[in-house]
Amino acid sequence: MTDPRYTPLAQSLPATVPFVGPETQERQRGAAFLARLGANESVFGPSPRAAEAMRQAVDGVWMYGDPENHDLRQALADHHGVSADNIVVGEGIDGLLGYVVRLLVEPGDAVVTSEGAYPTFNYHVAGFGGTLHKVPYVDDREDPARLFARAAEVDAKLVYLANPDNPMGSWHAGADIVAALDSLPDGCLLVLDEAYVECAPHGTEAPVSVDDPRLIRMRTFSKVHGMAGARVGYGIAAKGLISAFNKVRNHFGMNRTAQAGALAALRDRAWLDHVRSEIASARDRIASIARDNGLVPLPSATNFVAIDCGRDGAFAKAVLDGLIAQGIFVRMPFAAPQNRCIRVSCGRPADMDAFAAALPAALAAARS
Repeated sequence: MTDPRYTPLAQSLPATVPFVGPETQERQRGAAFLARLGANESVFGPSPRAAEAMRQAVDGVWMYGDPENHDLRQALADHHGVSADNIVVGEGIDGLLGYVVRLLVEPGDAVVTSEGAYPTFNYHVAGFGGTLHKVPYVDDREDPARLFARAAEVDAKLVYLANPDNPMGSWHAGADIVAALDSLPDGCLLVLDEAYVECAPHGTEAPVSVDDPRLIRMRTFSKVHGMAGARVGYGIAAKGLISAFNKVRNHFGMNRTAQAGALAALRDRAWLDHVRSEIASARDRIASIARDNGLVPLPSATNFVAIDCGRDGAFAKAVLDGLIAQGIFVRMPFAAPQNRCIRVSCGRPADMDAFAAALPAALAAARS
């Protein structure tokens, strides 16, 4: 008997996942979390219309989903004022990131990102043999000028930039990113992750022509729309790039129930406004709790707040561990100096109360 003949690339990679899920941690600690505030989900839930649409769609789950995602793509096109040929739908932004890397990156190809930025993108690049080049954050923000300059230095095929940013919650004016595109080298594609843009101030969305071949903008129903478990994301880009996704994407990757829910969620603008209001209130509460404990909350344009614990990564990890021991699930950035922070997702009043009650003891334990 012999083992499968793995590729040399597969043999060289570690068997890891980019994130340790809260369920894994619950199994390890033998108890459920009191407050789930680490994964930037929307605990405020999906639109009631979306929930009802998914319930009604369950009876048809014996059928495959529409492989063209026609109705959802058309609705998204109408929403953004573009053609459906400018829209690709996939299994969350994570799935779309995998497809775009597969389309463009061969072993040894250069890819640029920020040190400490979204690790799932890095995971896909490694999985296709790309070579990652990283630049540091500046003032807790990703730096488009440095990213694009580095791309020119290494002849990168892809640059990843999130606006607003995860894990720091910082953001740039969309017009500034578009202006910086003039320094993006020819033949390089900007992957602009706008997962949190619905939470952000007016002007954060990149005001760029949909036919601009230099970038793809990615959006999701996982955050403000409250449908993280449904795995629905989409990309907006020039028609040629969108067409290329049909060469590699999983055409039956989107299930019927998720498609129906996303379509209903997109139409419920009142729910979206409600959730935005809840997020704004929760951000203020998280910031207040941080200040009450002598910590510094960073400005945020997302559905979470990064809290500066005032020391180094080891201290922040001790605070995080103290919170988890009390049943409060949070996460933290993984690269210095951003790892001096913990990151707390927005929650309901009861979630915020639980966090407020647990933080003093976590800080005391870390300081001791």
